[in-house]
Amino acid sequence: MEDNHGRFMILALKEAEAAFSRNEVPVGAVIVKDGVVIARAHNQVEMLQDPTAHAEVLAIGAAANHVGTWRLNGCTLYVTLEPCPMCAGAIVLSRLDRVVFGSYDPKMGACSTLYNIAQDERLNHRVEVIAGVKDDESKLLLREFFARKRG
Repeated sequence: MEDNHGRFMILALKEAEAAFSRNEVPVGAVIVKDGVVIARAHNQVEMLQDPTAHAEVLAIGAAANHVGTWRLNGCTLYVTLEPCPMCAGAIVLSRLDRVVFGSYDPKMGACSTLYNIAQDERLNHRVEVIAGVKDDESKLLLREFFARKRG
């Protein structure tokens, strides 16, 4: 299964690279069901001028459209950066089985770093969390993006 995690995270990294090329924070996401990618997205906050246009939220919406229901049971989200509180909430609400992320986010991480919304026992659904898959590659993209921003 770990090989599959790496394979799908590479696809999420390609989405992050697409975000980078569009001057968006380089975060990419893919959603997989039964070994098949059913949705892919990258951050589009700047392009859409929408603070909710994070890769995870866009991928969740696309996956729900693909399967014809908001319940994404049996699906795994691969995302290059640990989800923020908003995205972690959307992950729980969409009933995803699992989230696999690349880099930890020390400023906004809500799947283990600052909060653990995905596994909070007070909520009606909990999500398996697997962290650190292709961490170095995710960090490199983020560092390069923010280094360019700082000039």
